[in-house]
Amino acid sequence: MLDKLEMFIAVAREGHFGRAASSLGITQPSLSNGIKHLEEQLGVQLVFRGSRYGGLTPEGQAALVWARRIVGDSRQLKEEMRFKRHGLSGRLRVAVIPTALTWAARLAAKFSAKHPNVRLTILSRTSVEILSMLDNLDVDAGISYLDNEPMGRVSTEPLYEERYLLVCDAASRFAARDSVGWEELRAQRLCLLTPDMQNRRIINRNFADVDIDPETWVEANSTVVLMAMVAQGGWMTVMPEDSARFLASGKAVCTIPLHGAATPHVVGLVAPWREPHTPVLDALLREARQLSTVK
Repeated sequence: MLDKLEMFIAVAREGHFGRAASSLGITQPSLSNGIKHLEEQLGVQLVFRGSRYGGLTPEGQAALVWARRIVGDSRQLKEEMRFKRHGLSGRLRVAVIPTALTWAARLAAKFSAKHPNVRLTILSRTSVEILSMLDNLDVDAGISYLDNEPMGRVSTEPLYEERYLLVCDAASRFAARDSVGWEELRAQRLCLLTPDMQNRRIINRNFADVDIDPETWVEANSTVVLMAMVAQGGWMTVMPEDSARFLASGKAVCTIPLHGAATPHVVGLVAPWREPHTPVLDALLREARQLSTVK
């Protein structure tokens, strides 16, 4: 039944039979037959369908919770047995908000030095996508904000508090300053992350606290693009300190602390709530705890 449950989870995740089949590397008829057999085994209809996918039935919604739990437990059992045979090994998939990628690399380097037989996949995703991927078992862990928006039942380890820098070119009137107030960015030529990014929503609230509607001339879902815009001259951006300093290295730009913002938000490692965790995930959570700068 496990393979049928995997098919069911894929259909719920993709909302489309063709995409679900493609994600599993099987044909669409095989997927449809698998879902039909699962429905026959459970004695209920799981999916509304006519000529196309029509969503989950109420029974399907309830079954999805169990499907994720059963598949998750099955994967955990396999991880436990592999650990017993070979020690810590396998693959760990981590989805990370774009502004925390430097921290993800730092955590991955520390973890890999201690556990060289574990291979890591790091994906850049929004905070909303990370939670969805955790629910759908598409990743094993995430790095995201811990205290800004609801997360549901998860295990967390704080890594750092996010503080912001203004990034501008050397010709800017702010370039020689030791710090800049958020209110001073009124009517400045800004490039910022896109509104679907939680970082952007936090920045917008900081501007709103000083009664500013920022003039955002360019939006991008990549901090690399924002830094490149500033390096071209005439633009400014606001970035978390760690990623700003990393991306600014070797470029003719200035990074200046911003003052007057609300309490910094905490970013950390997020994992599906489960007791116990797999040995690999438990080791990653321990490494995050040791790396943390949050007091």
